[in-house]
Amino acid sequence: MEIRVILRGVLAGFIAGVLGFVFARIFAEPQIDKAIDYESGRDDILDALNKAAGRPVAPDGPEIFSRTIQSTIGVATGIIAFSMAMGALVAVAYLVLHGRFSIRPRTLVQLIAGFGFLGIYLIPFIKYPANPPAIGHTFTITTRGHLYLTMVGCSLLFLGLAVYLAVRLRHRLGVYYSALIAAIAFLIVLSALLAVLPSLGDLSANIAHQHEFGYARASTETPQPITDLQGNIVYPGFPADVLWKFRLYSVINQLLVWTVIGIVLGELLDRMFGTKSSRPANFAQQDQSAVQP
Repeated sequence: MEIRVILRGVLAGFIAGVLGFVFARIFAEPQIDKAIDYESGRDDILDALNKAAGRPVAPDGPEIFSRTIQSTIGVATGIIAFSMAMGALVAVAYLVLHGRFSIRPRTLVQLIAGFGFLGIYLIPFIKYPANPPAIGHTFTITTRGHLYLTMVGCSLLFLGLAVYLAVRLRHRLGVYYSALIAAIAFLIVLSALLAVLPSLGDLSANIAHQHEFGYARASTETPQPITDLQGNIVYPGFPADVLWKFRLYSVINQLLVWTVIGIVLGELLDRMFGTKSSRPANFAQQDQSAVQP
């Protein structure tokens, strides 16, 4: 039974991934192209300034995958693989929780998918939002990865603790007040986490390289305008329109993926187990009938 549930989760993730790829191909890829064009122009200006100042210019690295491959097969592989993994994760979470709540399978799956979207993507996005190419320094990739994973882990932990607190208080205070107290506690702890974790521009590596390479002081790694010795702008900062559109489409894409996973997997499990509330007895009876000759 567990394998069948997980396989349905993978199928739901595959469907969500295909739809997510179509959305990204139509809306996000044009913004990525604009970001790459900006990055190329900025690199050309920096190379020219370094040559004029007598500083060495690093050669361009080899192009392992063409832009066409990246924007088609690469994006499709990444989104579909991620969505299938998240579908399997939602299915596993369903198997763990299916007997603990008196709700139908579809409702439980959709709640799990909603918490997955919040914990894995939207809450970490508040502190460390998605960025297009040209944003982010190569010498902080490892640090940024660790910070993002820390944010994901803490957000999932805090959401789980908030749900646990609401469940424990439900019989004493009722559904409304228990949910309200849990939400307030979650926001307080989350605010403390957001205050403790550093902004990317404040990383020690960024501060050191700002002095070494003349980066403008900023709280993020978004490229600032390039200026000459007189303070005149010779190349603008990263386009704000491209940045906010990319981030908006990123949120919508993730919302689409998690929503489709919740809807498709919920319907599949409703058909598999029926529309009754999910309880341990139901699964125990099915497991016993499965081993009977």
